[in-house]
Order: sequence, then C-alpha cells, then structure tokens
Amino acid sequence: MHDRAGVEGTISQAVGRFDLRRTRYFGLAKTHLQHIATACAINLSRFFDWSHHATVARTRSSSFARLRLHCA
Repeated sequence: MHDRAGVEGTISQAVGRFDLRRTRYFGLAKTHLQHIATACAINLSRFFDWSHHATVARTRSSSFARLRLHCA
C-alpha cells in the first residue's frame, strides 16, 4: 500500500509539474529520452527541496478526526 502511494505521488508530480501527460516528440526513442530527462528533473527537484529543507505539505485530517482531538 505504501509503495503504491509513493508511485502515485511520483506520477502526480510528473504530470503536474513537468507536463508528462503528453510527449513532445514522435518515435519511441525520442519519447524514451523525454521520459529519462523528466525522471532526472524530478530527482533533481526532490534533491533541491530536500537540501533546502523545504516544508512538506501536511496530510489533511477529516472534520471527525479534528473533533475527536478536541474532545479528548
């Protein structure tokens, strides 16, 4: 389950920040090269975020979970 969440996050980042939904090129070799370049860009982006201690988004909690915290 945790592995899938990591993969889904990577795919979401690739589509959202690096526009991986469509390829710019025709042909398998050029498309493969674009995917390799995008993977490198994702890794560099994550490295720079890590090295600059970028804050990580907090996970949303439901209103029921927040209510439980206040009542405890």
